[in-house]
Amino acid sequence: MDGNGRWAEARHRPRSYGHRAGVETVRRVVEDARDLGLRCLTLYSFSTENWTRPKAEIAALMALMKEYIENDLARLAREGVRIRILGTREGLRPDVLRLVEQAEARTAHNSELQLNIAFNYGGRDEILRAVKRAAAAGADMASMTEADFARYLDTHGQPDPDLVIRTSGEQRISNYLLWQAAYAEFVFTDTLWPDFGKADLVDALQSFAMRNRRFGAAPSSEVA
Repeated sequence: MDGNGRWAEARHRPRSYGHRAGVETVRRVVEDARDLGLRCLTLYSFSTENWTRPKAEIAALMALMKEYIENDLARLAREGVRIRILGTREGLRPDVLRLVEQAEARTAHNSELQLNIAFNYGGRDEILRAVKRAAAAGADMASMTEADFARYLDTHGQPDPDLVIRTSGEQRISNYLLWQAAYAEFVFTDTLWPDFGKADLVDALQSFAMRNRRFGAAPSSEVA
């Protein structure tokens, strides 16, 4: 969800204004995802690298995360949305951590839409934490398969993403779902996140539907 700051700057407003507009887009996109029949949606809201941003901006982002959960949790629970927060819990304020745990517990039995929020998340950090969890569990590292290892990731029990959409014109993965996105399709759009709407989501899905996914295999005409 990239482009909040640039969206605000173009309007001569502080970056926090753009982040607040971005939360409104989150609300719309979650509804659009449900309407379009998507089963799993992951939103990258705050990375482990974002701690290097100005303290005031970090405080605003934390406050928005708290506000979103407080204001939307009851509605999301009623609508069958199951919430999981991806990322490390280290460094989170106690009040934010309590809300994160509450959101996961309250929606644990829902099944209409799996909503993952990558918050205080980094792909390398996730893989490292997974290795540590596996070692702590006494897993046999010598015989471990990819499926075995996936059980220790933040997304355990979920399918790998089919499609990754990045807004605002940036064309890099930015430490996002490094393990899970190994064979995901990518769509890059110049649209800034606060302007991202249902039409943009539909365009991305239509682009995805037209692709020939081979998962590393040769095209059928080249298979011996």
